[in-house]
Amino acid sequence: MNDPVGSRQANLSRLLRLAHLEGPLSRATLTTATGLNRSTIGDLVGDLVSLGIAEERAPDPSRRVGRPSPLVAAHRRVVAVAVNPEVDALTLGVVGLDRTVRFTERIEQSGLMDPEHTAEVIGERIAAWREGDLADAAIAGIGIAVPGLVRASDGLVRDAPHLRWTDVALRELVESRTGLHTAVGNDAAMAIVAEHLFGAAAGVDNVVYLNGGASGIGGGLIVQGVAVGGASGYAGEFGQNRPGIASQADRRAANGVLEDEVSRSRLLAVLQRSNVDEPTLARLLGETRATEVLEEVARQRRILATALANAVNVLNPSIVVLGGFLGMLAEHDLPGFTAAVLAQSMAANGEDLEIRTAALAEDRLIIGAAEAAFQDLLRDPAGTALR
Repeated sequence: MNDPVGSRQANLSRLLRLAHLEGPLSRATLTTATGLNRSTIGDLVGDLVSLGIAEERAPDPSRRVGRPSPLVAAHRRVVAVAVNPEVDALTLGVVGLDRTVRFTERIEQSGLMDPEHTAEVIGERIAAWREGDLADAAIAGIGIAVPGLVRASDGLVRDAPHLRWTDVALRELVESRTGLHTAVGNDAAMAIVAEHLFGAAAGVDNVVYLNGGASGIGGGLIVQGVAVGGASGYAGEFGQNRPGIASQADRRAANGVLEDEVSRSRLLAVLQRSNVDEPTLARLLGETRATEVLEEVARQRRILATALANAVNVLNPSIVVLGGFLGMLAEHDLPGFTAAVLAQSMAANGEDLEIRTAALAEDRLIIGAAEAAFQDLLRDPAGTALR
């Protein structure tokens, strides 16, 4: 039996997803990409425009001969709020459905913020933005990138040890405070989705991602083009693996895990700094000539290279993407770091392997969290309420 309603929903979803991921696109391009006829494309675009989630823009007349086709784009007013709670700061941002990061705000903390206070601050900031920058915006939802284990089935934060959050119903807390649909996930798992769609892993089907942040090291996986979360959503905790350390002189934590040895806090300690954002940390590491700092960078690079070689042997990725301070460690000498990983990998597994740093830089978590917030709208454009 034909299902015209279901088919229309699916086609609206296809067009909006194309506009979101690749737009602005001409109607002709949408016709080719979807296989739908021009009349149907026109009707669907009209529906998306009337819903206020897409807009048609005048084409650039200098780029075509003859009558150019209008460009279909995600509407500028449609946005998502993205949040990344960390031990040193709460970072919030607003990302458009058109892929632009409108702005970010980092609220530094001297102590840990509990879940209730986190939800309160999120609500306060959104309320303030609605009086200013977001006065005319339509908010699709909130995405929260948590440095810890988040249950995929319901967004329950099972364990964020550095934040000291255990079995926290964060989604419900934030929804009750803001009235907005909220998606909660692991920070690294969200970041790899962003890098796979828009960044260093775009177009690559087999990817290992490691994220280095204030809370430690997390990871994400793309296998055959699909994000892999595991049975409950907890896959990718590379930071909890026991590292192989060739020289005992390199060990700093007895019986420690990878994130005990390869650590942002250890880098900050030798830099004699306490709380800095990623661009500042990258600048400090790039400028330093202090022997103690360079020795610590070299030590962490050696241990990280061994850990990545193990991942390469197990997962055989095409690329490894490193975000946060891990990317900074690699960029200190990327060819040398890649060689160190390959020297410890099986030769066949390391063939054509590339190691890249996160192209989205400090925005990767914000973009990934926003992408999670957009999913309901992208799945059902006509049936999802914007606020």
